[in-house]
Amino acid sequence: MRENIEKTIVSTEEIQKTVARLGQELQTDYQGKVPIFICILKGAVLFMTDLIRAYDAPAEIEFMDVSSYGDALESSGEVRILKDLDIPVKGRDLVIVEDIIDTGRTLEALIKLLQTREAASIKICSFLNKPARRLINVHVDYTGVTVPDEFLVGYGLDYKNQYRNLPFVGVLKPEVYEQN
Repeated sequence: MRENIEKTIVSTEEIQKTVARLGQELQTDYQGKVPIFICILKGAVLFMTDLIRAYDAPAEIEFMDVSSYGDALESSGEVRILKDLDIPVKGRDLVIVEDIIDTGRTLEALIKLLQTREAASIKICSFLNKPARRLINVHVDYTGVTVPDEFLVGYGLDYKNQYRNLPFVGVLKPEVYEQN
């Protein structure tokens, strides 16, 4: 897999420092509360696992699988809920945990859905932020690293469900995805 990586964007060490920082920020902001951290599958699972360990206070975790990409390189614009929450969120403080905010379409649809369920608050925590691709202006409350408009893989990010397990974030060589 590593031979298909053009360059590293976020090193393993930078990931660890970023996650620790975000965990502390969230812990400070949610002091005295018990938020529900909602991991958006599959990409955010590695980040969520590290983030919840860096958050040293009471919290709950939930999972949603939301898709607008499938195996495509570009968002289809159609957001589908593949796995919904297992608990009601009315009156609860929610932290949506994302691997990357790209166009903003998926996040906008998710926020609207959770608002209809009457959450007390909804905050966004994303490991990566790619503002150059933004089509919908969504507010990201907690951002790990702002990244360039390149095809990224690793630390949860994938290409055709591969590369998620790389311990860093890197740019996938164009010849890998251009030949498919």
